Amino acid sequence: MKFNYKSYAPTILRPVIPIEIIHKKIKVPYEVLVDSGADICIFDAQIVEILGINLKIGKEQKVAGLTGVSEVYYLHPVTIAVGGREYKIEVGFLSSMGKFGYGVVGQKGFFDIFIVTFDLVKEELELKTRSLIL
Repeated sequence: MKFNYKSYAPTILRPVIPIEIIHKKIKVPYEVLVDSGADICIFDAQIVEILGINLKIGKEQKVAGLTGVSEVYYLHPVTIAVGGREYKIEVGFLSSMGKFGYGVVGQKGFFDIFIVTFDLVKEELELKTRSLIL
């Protein structure tokens, strides 16, 4: 599967791709930054309301980003669809994530499913499902 990088300004390109978040037949389209430096997948906490999930019954965790400020997020199992295929993963839902305009997919829950090739010159990202590679 190949995806084009998304342009945010004339000189800013990011590997942001479309996915769907699925829980009990409810599907929410969402965009995510493919981030090799992220440990886990973290999405906007407002999405759990749409999916019918009680945010605070998830496993409480803390994360600190570049600023070093620690924030609470809650882990929940969901299904994501990437390129039309579905994968069950665990996602952290973080209240402040909405300000970025997209979620983040990281090592656990994305890079353990896909082999990811970034090509900034071609402005594209390629995903190969690990189970399909011999």
